[in-house]
Amino acid sequence: MSEPIGVIVLAAGQGRRFRQEAGVERDKLVADCTGRDGAVHSMIEQVLVNLPASLEKRVLVTTVDRPQVIRMAKAYGCEIVLIESTGMGDSIAAGVAACPQLGGWLIVLGDMPFILPASIERVVAEIADDAVSVPVHEGEFGHPVGFGRSFGAALMALSGDRGAKALFAQARVVEVAVDDPGVLWDVDVPEKLTFK
Repeated sequence: MSEPIGVIVLAAGQGRRFRQEAGVERDKLVADCTGRDGAVHSMIEQVLVNLPASLEKRVLVTTVDRPQVIRMAKAYGCEIVLIESTGMGDSIAAGVAACPQLGGWLIVLGDMPFILPASIERVVAEIADDAVSVPVHEGEFGHPVGFGRSFGAALMALSGDRGAKALFAQARVVEVAVDDPGVLWDVDVPEKLTFK
């Protein structure tokens, strides 16, 4: 594949379940998170730290009311795309539309800070023009998910809360077996900020 793969980090969701438990003013993306290496970062920084350096094109999709997230993303070389919606479909569409010329896109969720860099690299290595590349841990599909170039139009057509899972039905899905429970670990409540 001649064109590079881009990373789209989705960071627009409001984290309602997290806020119900932690307080409405608490944004989980900037909550302290202890990484698998023991280092403490904000959750969004932990996500960005785990991205392999080889993935140079980085786009973070978020809302205007997250200045800390925006500053952190810029510090890690991300282009910022601001949207008003918090729907996953809208976020994916906006992120891909910001860099439609790429050879593929790796969709990374901003609330999954415990994915090992090696797992991300393995998913990226399997991205092909006509394929969806997905990590699988103990039989379960996880994140991040890679989409080849041929999915660009379909990704940009997504809207609302629906993510890209529907695209799997018409795709060649490459399952990437990983020994990494981090690919399934999303932080939806405060107690999940520490990986166990």
